[in-house]
Amino acid sequence: MADDETDVTFKDLGVVDVLAEACERLKWTKPTKIQKEAIPLALEGKDVIGLAETGSGKTGAFALPILQTLLDKPQRLYALVLTPTRELAYQISEQFTALGCGIGVKCAVIVGGIDMYDQALMLAKKPHVIIATPGRLVDHLENTKGFSLRTLKYLVMDEADRILNMDFEQEVDKILKVIPRDRRTFLFSATMTKKVQKLQRACLQNPAKVEVNNKYKTVDNLMQSYVFIPVKFKDVYLVHIMTELAGNTFIIFTSTCNNVQRLALMLRNLGFKAIPLHGQMSQEKRLGSLNKFKSKDSSILIATDVASRGLDIPHVDVVMNYDIPTHTKDYIHRVGRTARAGRAGKAITFVTQYDIELYKRIEELIKKQLPLYQTEEEEVMQLVERVSEAQRLTKIEMKDAEEKKIAARKRKRGLDNIDDTEEASGVRKKFQKKRKH
Repeated sequence: MADDETDVTFKDLGVVDVLAEACERLKWTKPTKIQKEAIPLALEGKDVIGLAETGSGKTGAFALPILQTLLDKPQRLYALVLTPTRELAYQISEQFTALGCGIGVKCAVIVGGIDMYDQALMLAKKPHVIIATPGRLVDHLENTKGFSLRTLKYLVMDEADRILNMDFEQEVDKILKVIPRDRRTFLFSATMTKKVQKLQRACLQNPAKVEVNNKYKTVDNLMQSYVFIPVKFKDVYLVHIMTELAGNTFIIFTSTCNNVQRLALMLRNLGFKAIPLHGQMSQEKRLGSLNKFKSKDSSILIATDVASRGLDIPHVDVVMNYDIPTHTKDYIHRVGRTARAGRAGKAITFVTQYDIELYKRIEELIKKQLPLYQTEEEEVMQLVERVSEAQRLTKIEMKDAEEKKIAARKRKRGLDNIDDTEEASGVRKKFQKKRKH
């Protein structure tokens, strides 16, 4: 019986030929666990709740049934996918487009940071599938004339726990009020929180539940370890480990946007090709960074947790937690960037004297005691001078960049003020002329 299980194909699940061929083109050789469980239920017309860890093939689990039913009854504004972050929205759109290229599917990504007017034009063309972050979608529902979701047949909430953690509850409520009750709903989440349960009651009808994650589990082919270090030598240890593991691709997670910038500059000063990714960057720059990393133009991505969930970057060898995540569950999502799709990977977590409590919580969550990553202190300390020099240069560069920003803001404010006074004095002159007459 076990052998039959492994040989299940997409066709066996009921996926039509044109879509099964698209899976082959994407090198999806066989369905993942969540796809095996969810696709047949979705094709039967059921609402589905999927609990699955990151990197488990969730997008395929909802995209294939949606595209297949769309083939039967083609119509515009057919499905809406809500996601927590812009990056994830673009990624889901790529997968829909790749799976649906043989059937001419049109998708629109509606996220913040992009011009509203351009998006309104995209919506006016009535795409089949809209992939959106909740806030920006509500903006369009309230302000874009002629746009409505009254014909919607499918609603997907991907990473539902994260959508709700990011305080999008009000927006989700507004969206649920204006879409048809007679629809299919798929809810995917890495964890089942109280908020997700409440949402499930509000928007699903007799759902079938599919669970393929064992509580908070990290995949077996992931080698996890930790380094215990004094806080002042964090940068030195980072450089040492990255030199030791040179030739791999890295994602380094830190807790603040400022730290992302600082580490990216410092590593560049030491000759590493590092690129930043954080929430204060414009959408264009974020996508640029991701594309450079995906195309292997750069082998080091330094990111805040904006990049820890749902980003399908296939070739990450090593995840480094430079800062320990304050939300313990984020550890699972961060380390889930490596050891994906059956490959091996490493995760190394820096623990300083201030992180012991947080680190203990992680070990409790994953029910494992991690081994110590072996380093030779003498070797590490040989790098102190080089790293100190790079830190000094980085400080100067960051100060210069900050001063330029402040100067640009002042210039802008100055121009705004001039405009205001000119306009005001013009109005005053007109008013005085009228009074003379």
